[in-house]
Amino acid sequence: MPRILIADSHELISCGLQAALRSHGFDEIVGHARNEKELLQLTSDFNPDVVVMDFLAPGFSVESIVKLKSLGRHRILALTDAQTGTVLVNAFRAGVDGYVKKDCDLLEIVDAVKEIHRGRKFYCSQILDAIRKEGIDLQSLDVVDPGCAGVSLSKRELEVIQLIAEGFTNPQISDRLFVSPHTVTTHRRNILQKLGVNNTAAVVMYAVQSGLVSPNRFLFGQAS
Repeated sequence: MPRILIADSHELISCGLQAALRSHGFDEIVGHARNEKELLQLTSDFNPDVVVMDFLAPGFSVESIVKLKSLGRHRILALTDAQTGTVLVNAFRAGVDGYVKKDCDLLEIVDAVKEIHRGRKFYCSQILDAIRKEGIDLQSLDVVDPGCAGVSLSKRELEVIQLIAEGFTNPQISDRLFVSPHTVTTHRRNILQKLGVNNTAAVVMYAVQSGLVSPNRFLFGQAS
């Protein structure tokens, strides 16, 4: 049986998960981390085989996954409530080995722990549905280098997003950035994959929410 570390800032959920796993024969639960600092310390102390983590809980982030991967060959099962495209893509790129919704059946969570401990990938049925609906290509996602500070868009990709949101076409973006149309197409494809979306409208929404363009532009049109 694998040595398991649980990482979740919610005490009740952690206690319930520990009891549930023990009831299915997982006796080696080496600890419970309530934040990233405890996660990294307990991982260093006990060298768990599998870490079950809610990386969206207070005290954790997607960067916690990247930092954990830098410590060794630990297998990571994401156990969260969220399944939006952006969250999924960031988690996959950071290096999670499995992804399960918290409201999944207990047996599905147990199966996930078993499968990723065997070196396989595991996604619950809800996550698989989200992957299909969002058009996420798992094979095309590059895992983040553990030495990287986090999952982010490059400066050039942010420039392309801004121009897309401002209504420029690929040839126009090519002229403005002094790059080939093929390069713009590649940037656009990479942006869609990183954001976990599959259309221009979603990219525009991201640009507005991130402050890359003003929402007034779309309410009142371009200022003269």
